[in-house]
Amino acid sequence: MLFLGKKLNMRNILFILIYFLYFPLSSQVIEDDFEGNGTIDEWVGDDCNLNSSYANPYIEGINTSSKVLKYDDIGGQYANVRFDTSQNLDLTTKNSFTFKIYVPSSGLTGNQINKVSVKLQNGSLPQPWSTQSEIIKNISLDQWQEISFDFENDNYINLDPSSPPPVTRTDFNRVLIQVNGENNYDHVEAFVDDFIFEESEGGNDPVFNDLVWSDEFNYTGSVDPNKWHHQVIPIINGTDWANGEQQHYTDRISNSYVNNGSLKIKAIRENYTYNNSTKLYTSARLNSKFAFQYGRVDVRAKLPAEAGTWPAIWTLGANINEIGNYFGTTYGSVGWPVCGEIDIMEQNGWEKTNLIGHLHYSNSNTNSYQNEGGTTYINDSSGEYHIYSLIWTENIIQILLDDVVFFERENTQEIPYDNLHYLLLNIAMGGNLGGSIPSNFSESIMEIDYVRVYEESSLSTQNPVMEEMVIYPNPSDNNLSVEVPGNLIGTKLNIYSTLGRKLAAYTLSETNSKFDISYFKSGIYFLRFESKFGVYTKEIIKK
Repeated sequence: MLFLGKKLNMRNILFILIYFLYFPLSSQVIEDDFEGNGTIDEWVGDDCNLNSSYANPYIEGINTSSKVLKYDDIGGQYANVRFDTSQNLDLTTKNSFTFKIYVPSSGLTGNQINKVSVKLQNGSLPQPWSTQSEIIKNISLDQWQEISFDFENDNYINLDPSSPPPVTRTDFNRVLIQVNGENNYDHVEAFVDDFIFEESEGGNDPVFNDLVWSDEFNYTGSVDPNKWHHQVIPIINGTDWANGEQQHYTDRISNSYVNNGSLKIKAIRENYTYNNSTKLYTSARLNSKFAFQYGRVDVRAKLPAEAGTWPAIWTLGANINEIGNYFGTTYGSVGWPVCGEIDIMEQNGWEKTNLIGHLHYSNSNTNSYQNEGGTTYINDSSGEYHIYSLIWTENIIQILLDDVVFFERENTQEIPYDNLHYLLLNIAMGGNLGGSIPSNFSESIMEIDYVRVYEESSLSTQNPVMEEMVIYPNPSDNNLSVEVPGNLIGTKLNIYSTLGRKLAAYTLSETNSKFDISYFKSGIYFLRFESKFGVYTKEIIKK
């Protein structure tokens, strides 16, 4: 300490008072390692038993500490553990809560989706939850994992939709952790360790806010021929597919079609002959007529439940010389695995609670085949939609389930992920990962709600027609006005922070529109207008 061993005089006291009056939160430290080294006064259980100094029963993986917090929901409808802070949280300086969690499958009842959430509340209110903000992350069972809840960059849920973004608020003084949701009476045993409130690292991550290609499947009938190509020619001698697969892929509407807002890829048991080769099963294999290098892919899908099915959402280098693919030799002609393959989602035919993400490539230094990846637990993959994602930059490759990374690999010079790739969607039957197909198999469907590809946007594309907009005042206090000619009514307006986070979205429904920005912090923001005439961006200052 600065004054340790010295007599405190009036000048010293004045300095301390000024420091804590003007910088009360700048050094706000909230952490707990459950070994006795923490700043959290007390953890409290709501409808939940807890022990904040429990012997770690799973000393393995990323957590070898001796003590943890034991979370024991024995059937509480709204079970959670929480603590209150002595000072309201300042999310402008720190905005991320990170901790390790282990949920053993043996400690669960019911069939809830395995997830954990952090909720921020105002504990001074009679109903603290009424204005809460929450982030939910899916988790894997039977392993330690470290999860961050970033209230600056992650998707959040405001219980009251009229509440402003959490990073603009100063009324939060309560933090809750809840495992497997609420409004259920199922039991959950979980273990938490190394809780810390810290500065988000999200500002250093790429911001994929430019939707460059997508299919929302909001039509009926055959798949859009402008977006998808049916790959039907078997790649081995024109008669067989690789990996011992037992299906023919077709371009028939019975194997791939769109209705009720989703794409259906259907595997069917039927005798089907192609190139004088008869198979017992048919299915579909779709290539995107779009190739991209770097970005984020999100595919929201339900997977087939039947044994023997091998569904996949994946990419191949567009320079592959594979027979029957859409791009042919447009981007080159190399073999597999030199082209590179990214498996965003694969699931084998016998373990439908397991999800696989993999890379297949040829090492550029040794020319040897490499295969690396990860697996994660998934609950009810056929009955519930899940989001399967890829983040791919020149520096890193990440594969995610419901926005949680379960495989990550540095994108270094010895791997070939610096070329254009295209997307593939398919169900294979049998083979290496499909396994044995039951004799009573008749048909199975993979249902896809949407496919979206994002890239980073500089938010700077301009258009002369769009520049007719008048935006004032700038700098602004609490209200912002936007005047446009009549032909720009219907223009979409998104407001972004300097980190690229979308904070608000509007539609210009009048020639003179006013927007309340009183809840924005002081600083610089970007307005992005999108219309049929193009894109226009404008920088504003909030006073």
